[in-house]
This record gives sequence, structure tokens and C-alpha cells, in this order.
Amino acid sequence: MLKRTIVKLGLASALATTLFAGAASAEGVNMVLLPKFLGILPFDQANRGAEEAHKELGNTGTLQYIGPTPENSVAGQIEMLTTATTQKQAVVMLSNNAGDQIAAAAEAAQAAGTKVVTWDSPIPSGKGESVFVAQVDFGSIGVVMSDMALSLAGGAGEVAVLSATPDAANQNAWIEAMKKTLAEDAKYKDVKLVDVVYGDDQSEKSYNAALALVDKYPNLKVIMAPTTVGIAAAAKAMQDEKLCDKVKVSGLGLPAEMVSYTLNGCAPEFALWSFVDLGYLTYQVSYALATGAIKGDIGDKVKAGRMGEFTIEADPGRAGSKRVLMGPFTVYNKDNVEAASK
Repeated sequence: MLKRTIVKLGLASALATTLFAGAASAEGVNMVLLPKFLGILPFDQANRGAEEAHKELGNTGTLQYIGPTPENSVAGQIEMLTTATTQKQAVVMLSNNAGDQIAAAAEAAQAAGTKVVTWDSPIPSGKGESVFVAQVDFGSIGVVMSDMALSLAGGAGEVAVLSATPDAANQNAWIEAMKKTLAEDAKYKDVKLVDVVYGDDQSEKSYNAALALVDKYPNLKVIMAPTTVGIAAAAKAMQDEKLCDKVKVSGLGLPAEMVSYTLNGCAPEFALWSFVDLGYLTYQVSYALATGAIKGDIGDKVKAGRMGEFTIEADPGRAGSKRVLMGPFTVYNKDNVEAASK
């Protein structure tokens, strides 16, 4: 099992001596998987996928899985990317939680020869980023969330969003896509998005934010949480307060964490994709870049082991940026959640 280390500000020197041993060498390609922060299951699953690809490709370099604490995610990610650059890591695979605040560090990394491949959550401007490995098309998530909100609200009513952090580029893009879908398609005309709040991907804060929404909006019908921490916390809050008949919870969640809430009606349906596959594909793309198998240009083909072949394309949501689109996602309900949770 690879070492997992939580790094806070002020520990850069320790990080340099204990985690990093140089970039590509005759022995292999040294790579870093840097999630938004440590301590939640989806990122651990992504690391499982990356470890699978690391072993499958026979890379004799190191694969480090490191991340900041949730409370220090923005500054911690910037520091850790900067340290990786100083230590000449070949690739940093980044799930960005710092918005464009991390762009300068990413540009410095690229200039120094450390490639930055984003996954799960990109750099909004695309600056300093070689390519983004997208779990699904972000616009399609807006449609799926709108459809689930429409269904759970019974065709009309108030809906609120409980998101992760204000700087999370992926959640922000999904929320904007949902707003656009609700505003432009007549079938959603009676669904009203009343608020967007943040739980910072912390269970207790998300739990309390969900209860605050119910207090603030007595006619609220749906809490849409595009975050695995937030959706589970919101569902638990509705269950604990015996509000599941009044306020439904939906969004993006892990079947293993949501099965009881789906079966008891608190969260009748939600969606997600495989984080194991996302980590696996991200590693495959990153390794191909680091070894020169691909240049990272639009049209490049990436052979990704058991997942098949993927093509680098223009990112339709970020002008001038590139992506590899994984897909698909699955909508879970009482009919399939139990099987998926095992």
C-alpha cells in the first residue's frame, strides 16, 4: 500500500525530503496523485484505479497519493504543486479545488517540465494544464440534475443546491449547467432554484447547511447536492429530522453510502460515475504524456488498457482547453442501488 500523507502549510521541507525523489529517470516515471483533499472515499477509489494502472503499465517510478486537509485545501494544493515542481516530478494529477488561484503554480510547473493533468475538477482557465480527464460531459450533468429535481419535486416547486466549496471548478460548472437547463427548457418552468449554499465537503457543515435550507425555505421540495459528502449529509439530516416525506435529496453520491437513504425514500435517486475508472484513465493519460507516447494535442489517441482508446478533444466548456471524456454516469434508484453498493 502506498504511503498516504496529509500535508499542511509549513511542511514543505518535510514533504520534499519524504515524498519526492525526482521525476522521470531511467528507472521509471515519478507521478503524484493530488486530490482536493484526503479523507473521503471517492478520492481513495480514484487512487485504487491509479494504483491498478501503475502496476499494469509496469512503471518502476513512484506513485504518491498525497493531499491537504479539507480546511487547508486551497493553499495546501498550491503549496504541494509548487513543491512537486521544485522536486521535478514528471506529472502531477490534480483534482483542483483552488479555482484559478492555482493557475500560476500550474504554469510554473509546466515551464519547469512537470506536466499537470487535471481530473474530476479542472483549472477553469486551463492555464498550466496539459489536459483535463473529464468524468462526464459537464453540460450533461446539468440536465441530469434538472431531470432529477423535476421528478422529485413532482413537476413543480422550490429546489436548493448544497455544493462543496465556492472554488470547486467542477461543482461550479455543474451548477451553472443546471441553471442554464432550468432557464432554457420550458419543461422546467415550474421548478424554482432558490439558493446555492456550501458545506465545504465536510459532513457536519453540510448536515447543518441542509437543515438551514429547510428552515429558510419552508416550501422547499428538493436539496440537490453535487458532492458525495454533501448528499449523504443532507440525506441523514432529512432522515434524522423525519423530513424525508417533505424534502427529497438528490445529486451525486456513492451507492455504498446512499443505499439506506435511497431505500427509505430520503434520496430516491442520484447519479455518479466510477471513480476507480477515473483514476485509472487519468494515470493512463498522464503516463502516455510523460513518456512521449502522445504529445497532448487535439486528436491524439490514448490507449487506456482495459478501458479502451480515448481521443483528446477540445473542451467545449473552456475555450482553448483540452479534455479526454470518460463517461458514462449512472442514475441510481431502489432498483439498482443495492447491487451497485456491494
